[in-house]
Amino acid sequence: MKNPPPPQQPEEIELKLALPTRAPTALAEQLARTPLLARRKPTQLPLHNIYFDTPGQLLHQARVALRLRRVGSEASPQWLQTLKMGGRSDSALSQRGEWEAPVPGPALSWQALQATPWSGLDPDGSVFKALAPCFATDFERTRWTVRKRDHSVVEVALDIGHVGLGEQRTPICELELELLAGPPGALFDVARQIARSVAVLPANTSKAERGYALALGTLALPRRAQPPALAPGMALSDAAQCVLREMFAQFTTNLDTLRSSDDPEVVHQARVGWRRFRSALRLFRPALAAHPLPSWQALKPLLSFMGALRDLDVARTDTLPPLAEAYAAGDASRAAKWQALDQALAQAAALQRKSVRYALEAPALGSALLATTEWLETLPGANVPAVKGRQKTQLRRWARRRITRLHAQLERALKDASNPDRQHRARILAKRLRYGVEALRPLLPRGQAKRWTQQATTLQTGLGASRDMVQAGVLAASLDADRALVEFLRGVAVGQQRDTLLPAANAR
Repeated sequence: MKNPPPPQQPEEIELKLALPTRAPTALAEQLARTPLLARRKPTQLPLHNIYFDTPGQLLHQARVALRLRRVGSEASPQWLQTLKMGGRSDSALSQRGEWEAPVPGPALSWQALQATPWSGLDPDGSVFKALAPCFATDFERTRWTVRKRDHSVVEVALDIGHVGLGEQRTPICELELELLAGPPGALFDVARQIARSVAVLPANTSKAERGYALALGTLALPRRAQPPALAPGMALSDAAQCVLREMFAQFTTNLDTLRSSDDPEVVHQARVGWRRFRSALRLFRPALAAHPLPSWQALKPLLSFMGALRDLDVARTDTLPPLAEAYAAGDASRAAKWQALDQALAQAAALQRKSVRYALEAPALGSALLATTEWLETLPGANVPAVKGRQKTQLRRWARRRITRLHAQLERALKDASNPDRQHRARILAKRLRYGVEALRPLLPRGQAKRWTQQATTLQTGLGASRDMVQAGVLAASLDADRALVEFLRGVAVGQQRDTLLPAANAR
């Protein structure tokens, strides 16, 4: 199967926002009361969509979606066939080719594809013959049309329903803001007005992508770091945008998953995404100096709650379990005290997770995340084609110089890692080095990149385990654990810190 050509006109430009799923009816009423929409009459219609792909999911691999949509009731339906091509999964703002045509019934039409670029990916028709339904979506769409004084037009669509595959279901509760006329900035203007009173999160995952995730059993999994699609011929500003988009998408995608998932890895990967994003901002500072960042004051409560939750999760799932037998040593009384601490940690984590979810419902949080999304999408120099020659050399040279400087900072920190404070600084620098190398790997010498990554990972793991042990003792004391148990944990922490000093110093 050939790769599809770049998207052509017509083009769909939309901004997707995730909404809380716990009370969709109340949410619809709340949205209808927002000043932007209160005086506009909505239309409502049920939509049933069937998505098609080959058994090997060739369309999914090519970032192509093909669906049949039934508009209206089963008694008097209208059927539409839609082909979507291109787009990204690293931003809530999507720009992709879209070709839609009416068809007579619930069967794919080869004829309707002739006015699209389909032949570029299926020249002999073999892919079309292999297509079969793979999942479906059913939702009620409430739609408003917003016409602005600058003549821009935005369609606001509230979709409430589900993605289905056999007996499996996952809810749909989202806003799609589609640009019908005017510049893309109109989408963010409308989104800002909605976000003043409705809790939104930038959504990087389409309904089709969620359907594929449901089919693969990966829907609830955390989003981990992914290699940015860097090319050596990019301008520095393009490279910055590419890297930062991926990192911010890791953060926001996991925030949405956190609304319903209790998996400790989800909050961990959300925090990793945020740290990677902040680290990359420092890395690309020369390219971003003229572009002030939006305020992140509204993120502070959430970040604080997530940090506290992560400490509890690490203590109860990673740090403490290997020590249980050593502490109890066959003594039933000591085992009971350990069990009491374990239960207290679990209860504290459950309460802290509620605090995280409460913070996710703050409209100010969504507004801050939207502002960051807009900042990312309006960085200058976006979508400039890669070039050969001097610019390619300059980007490689810049990447190597920046990472070499970071490595030198880490080397200096390791010369005197003789106390916990200095170990902490070395750990932070090791994280920054690792994140930087992983982000810029296509631009770095392969051997050096591998050595830098190994060194940073070794340091981060060793120093992190020492810090986690100290924190476990602090948490045990705060939860009024047995005094002897707390002293045991403090003793282990002291020994672990001492044992970490020499490896940290020799990690160079």
